[in-house]
Amino acid sequence: MLKGLIRLLLMGFFAVLFFFVACNAWVIMSTSHRVYTELEEVPLTETALVLGTSKRFANGEPNTYFEHRMDAAASLFKEGKIKHLLLSGDNRTPYYNEPADMQAALEKRGIPVSAFSSDKAGLRTLDSVVRSNEIFGSEEILVVTQRFHTYRAVFIGQHYGINTYAYAAKSLPLRASANLLFREFLARPMAVIDLYILQKEPSEMGKEDLLEL
Repeated sequence: MLKGLIRLLLMGFFAVLFFFVACNAWVIMSTSHRVYTELEEVPLTETALVLGTSKRFANGEPNTYFEHRMDAAASLFKEGKIKHLLLSGDNRTPYYNEPADMQAALEKRGIPVSAFSSDKAGLRTLDSVVRSNEIFGSEEILVVTQRFHTYRAVFIGQHYGINTYAYAAKSLPLRASANLLFREFLARPMAVIDLYILQKEPSEMGKEDLLEL
């Protein structure tokens, strides 16, 4: 009886592990040809979708991922690879506004205000990608985020029929980013479940600003 239970639990564990590994392989292999790491290789695209993140870590230190993401977005605009920047992130409260933080950072990097649109209801990657098309009318987007995140973003965009590419912003060394890499390993299978089983839609589809919904 006990041996049978252990065997069943082990079979269940390996089945789940196989599912997670298979989903990660699917997401990465089906999108890697659309992820660019060299600026000169990035195709000309009308709109860059810059995915939000906090400008500071929990300890109050500047978020290096945020800074690298803003550097990448600014470089794309200055090199003429994109014409417009859609800044998508969380604006859940009046005291936390990722798009506003991104715009301020990009203005400091010399990007004109006329180049920006803000999606303040980009609560997660799926929301940001789908809303770029449904709310802001972008039929083709160049996602700007760190490389480990690009595959899932492109996977979601392709699923919804949006011509999606990505430019990978600089990441941190493996030791410093191990926790985020593990979270992304878990997030890719959840994206597959959301898209193909639960068929989830963005949390909000009404307006551009979450605080106005």
